[in-house]
Amino acid sequence: MGKLILLVIDSFGIGAMEDCAEFNPHDCRANTYKHIRETVDHLNIPVMYNLGLGTLVDGKIPPRTAYGRSKLAHHGADTYLGHQEIAGSCPKQSTKRLMKDIHENLASALRSEGYEIAYPWKDRPVFTVDNAAVVGDNLESSLGNIINICADFNKMPFDKLKKVGKIVRENVDTSRVIAYGSPRTSIDHILSVVKEKHPGQWGVDSPKAKVYGDGYNVYHMGYGVNIDGQFPMIASRHGLKVYRIGKTADVLHGEGPAFPLVETKEVLGKLKEAYKEETGDAAFLVNVQESDLAGHSEDPRWYAEILNYTDAWLAGFIPEMEEDDLIIIMADHGNDPTIGHSNHTREYVPIMITGRKVRQKNIGTRTTMADVGATMSDYFGLPATDQGESFLEGVL
Repeated sequence: MGKLILLVIDSFGIGAMEDCAEFNPHDCRANTYKHIRETVDHLNIPVMYNLGLGTLVDGKIPPRTAYGRSKLAHHGADTYLGHQEIAGSCPKQSTKRLMKDIHENLASALRSEGYEIAYPWKDRPVFTVDNAAVVGDNLESSLGNIINICADFNKMPFDKLKKVGKIVRENVDTSRVIAYGSPRTSIDHILSVVKEKHPGQWGVDSPKAKVYGDGYNVYHMGYGVNIDGQFPMIASRHGLKVYRIGKTADVLHGEGPAFPLVETKEVLGKLKEAYKEETGDAAFLVNVQESDLAGHSEDPRWYAEILNYTDAWLAGFIPEMEEDDLIIIMADHGNDPTIGHSNHTREYVPIMITGRKVRQKNIGTRTTMADVGATMSDYFGLPATDQGESFLEGVL
């Protein structure tokens, strides 16, 4: 054993899955990595390319380390559900819902708990809670997958927002409920960016809501997720220290150090700092979120800059890893910024595995990303995760 690092580059897909037409036929031409490479002239990621990305995408000579790709077993393409799957527990199938069909029930449930509900528009299925948070459809994920609650933290602190979120979660069976906000925005500004994306789909345009950045905080609540069967919870029950850095602090449940950072420089800086200071066996679950934000913003240049920074960081970090340590670099879905919309895309994800003791190994196409969670448990000699099959044998 030693230290194991899981580095998820959020939304870094490498081509549409065969079943994409069942979810969104328009996305069957998605390829986040290739389209960024074709669109910008400054993409420079030699480390990841030589760790298997070049083999997976361009058929280059296989690397001396281990590599492969994975399908998404969860329905659609979702960061929260993707991370639950990666951790070893494939979420149950949820139901797609739009606020136009459920807002009255949600409003009633919140009123019964003493919250003040108001509808700023008579013809929109969007309401405010205590004139501080807006409940509406999520516009950045697949249609009907998520209900959002966007708050002005100057009027509703994060702890109170989470309580609101839990009530909404108890009264809807969508794949996820997201409660998020910032002190940098205001309820008036949040309301000013409410829009209709598809007929009957009303919600806050999150990238324009001025919530991302300093002070941003978020709480994700999934549907039908077996948290106790996931690697972080198994690890905590057996005394293994698990660090959650970046978005994993928000979307993965567990115990131990948690750092809900957003800026890539801070995320990777905290990983390096924690890795250097840790003297025992430990796992580091890390998410580079800004790549996904760039996808939502339909900004391939920003996306490329995040990839370049991450790759340059890896070039310095990997040689410093200790003898028994392992790093798994992967994604959780796609988010092609050139596809013509700001939603996630259902794509295969790369898996690149390296460390001083890693052998050359093609782990093939995994049917579920839960194999990664199973592999992490296997690496530390822990009980198996709820789902997934370890690919550790032959890698070390």
